[in-house]
Amino acid sequence: MTGSITGGARDSSTSGRGWWPSTLRARLFLILFAGLAIAYGLSFSILFLERYMSAKAVMLGTLESDLATSIAVIDRLPANERPDWLDRLSRGNYRLVLGPGLPGVPDMSGRGAEIAERVQEAAGRRFPLRIESIPGDGKRLQAHLTLSDGSPLTIDVTPRGVMPIAEWLPWVLAVQMGLLVLFTLFAVRQVIRPLGELAAAAEALDPNRKGSPMSEAGPTEVAHAARAFNAMRERIAHYLEERVQILAAISHDLQTPITRMRLRADMAEDSPEKDKLVSDLAEIERLVQDGIAYARSSHSSGEKTSRIDLSSFIDSIAYDYQDMGKAVAVSGIVQGTASTKPHALRRILTNFIDNALKFAGSAEIKVDRREDGSIAISVLDRGPGIPEDMLDAAMQPFFRLEQSRNRETGGTGLGLAIAQQLAGTIGGSIRLYNRSGGGLAAEVTFR
Repeated sequence: MTGSITGGARDSSTSGRGWWPSTLRARLFLILFAGLAIAYGLSFSILFLERYMSAKAVMLGTLESDLATSIAVIDRLPANERPDWLDRLSRGNYRLVLGPGLPGVPDMSGRGAEIAERVQEAAGRRFPLRIESIPGDGKRLQAHLTLSDGSPLTIDVTPRGVMPIAEWLPWVLAVQMGLLVLFTLFAVRQVIRPLGELAAAAEALDPNRKGSPMSEAGPTEVAHAARAFNAMRERIAHYLEERVQILAAISHDLQTPITRMRLRADMAEDSPEKDKLVSDLAEIERLVQDGIAYARSSHSSGEKTSRIDLSSFIDSIAYDYQDMGKAVAVSGIVQGTASTKPHALRRILTNFIDNALKFAGSAEIKVDRREDGSIAISVLDRGPGIPEDMLDAAMQPFFRLEQSRNRETGGTGLGLAIAQQLAGTIGGSIRLYNRSGGGLAAEVTFR
């Protein structure tokens, strides 16, 4: 019951985060850009509102003062001179008209009410005034008043829109938003790049190979993380070296008592128990020798790299087995040279061939030169192979496949581990895979 509830909660929380980006890069970009864009938008909105209110106040104040002057002038002019002054006294947002004007409706609301109030103030409350809205003509207003001599005057008001910002300002805003995106991406990249480098260094971490340490350059936090990673890498290498040294010391020290026990067994009378004891001692001795070989392979033998002729090298290995009556053949044409450690490479290949002979009865050596310049040497057989889910585990020390390899033929389980250690000393890698049609392929790749 608890498991179902927990699973349901997990599913609901996961589905609730479906819109949220899965990568840290996208999340940081979204958070930074959204925060900066909202802050910038709020600042722009406040500035726009403040400038709108200021521009509106200036426009209404100018309308009131201009109207007051125009009404006062037209009222003092003789009736016969008034038509000549109408255009002079009109402005961009209103026009003076002699006569009753157009019929309208007394509906005033919003901005129209504000303008009507300003017109009332401009008239100075001295003239009878009636303000109407012209239907179907937008926000056009007409103020009807009677001058001192009884003549009707119409003020046709067409208020202009308030433009608190310049027309080019939205383009500036677009450029600023573009810069905001670019700098946000740059900031996110600066933050994410060290994480990517740390992840790459962690994936490339191989205690069996000596690699260059992670760069400790950059900001304080990045340098501190790099130093911590390099220290961790050194500690892991030290712990593995210490473990291998312990294995080597134990294996070496066991040789003396095993030798004494073997001498005592040889001096004993012949009996079935003696044969079993000698067989057990021989198996222990093989285990000790393999342990010493594994320890030596992890530290390399100080062998220097030299250039070898691949054809002669591969043929010599195959001929050695053929001289012992083993079915080992070379597939295809082998040519060219390679720079490697010959003894380490020979040990790797003989290990592959021994395994193939044990479990398939024959082996085939194949050499391929790849486009990236690397060389792949494969040992092929038609034996039972290895289950797919155990291919990686087969490379681990002391791992044995009991299904097909019994105690007498399976060895100690250190052969492939030793080969993998030696591959690291030549700058190569080992891969096992099952062949189509049955059989196993053991491949060592190096440059």
